Amino acid sequence: MFKDMRTLFGAYLIIAGVLIGLQQFGFLGGEWGEIFFGGLWALGAIYFAGLYRQNRAQWWFGFVALLLAGLTLANLLDLLVPAIGNLVGGAIFLGMIGVGFLVAYSRNKSSWWAIIPAGVLATLAVVTGLDNILTGGIDTGGIFFLGLGATFALVAVLPTPHGQMKWAFIPAVVLIIIGLFVIGAATDLLNYIWPVALILAGAVILFRGFIWRR
Repeated sequence: MFKDMRTLFGAYLIIAGVLIGLQQFGFLGGEWGEIFFGGLWALGAIYFAGLYRQNRAQWWFGFVALLLAGLTLANLLDLLVPAIGNLVGGAIFLGMIGVGFLVAYSRNKSSWWAIIPAGVLATLAVVTGLDNILTGGIDTGGIFFLGLGATFALVAVLPTPHGQMKWAFIPAVVLIIIGLFVIGAATDLLNYIWPVALILAGAVILFRGFIWRR
């Protein structure tokens, strides 16, 4: 079985190399090139999805399947609906890679590190999509920091064999605050964030002081 899989994978790599080489020399351009590569990525996604179904302990099979599925979807959109493909194709590809890292965590909770690249790629997918769709009004730099903050918050609350990673709350809070200030600096929100932040900080101090007295 392993030798059969290795043979198929080797043949797949050779075919991919030949097609990419032909494209570099201008023999596979335009619509036909997109069709060839779309089919290549789709076959690879199906192949690795089958491997993952047979052996779920090898999470990287699922990772590669999702990566190739992302390429297939982006290619399909470029081919069938170019206007939409240009807007969200890159975001879909990045998002699928992020899901691949979540597969690693779902199969082995000790791989908590996979949450971080998953969150970063998901954030980049959102930022990429918004940059292409929106023409103004929202600072995607602030959204990027918010996404990173949410990622570390997930690291802090999701279960691992070693217990919760509570240290991750510190970078989560710092990144979320930075994100809010970046967004606020680009809009009038900063005028409202300052007083709300001061009120919340004062409330926390008073509440903790009341608890300590008791």
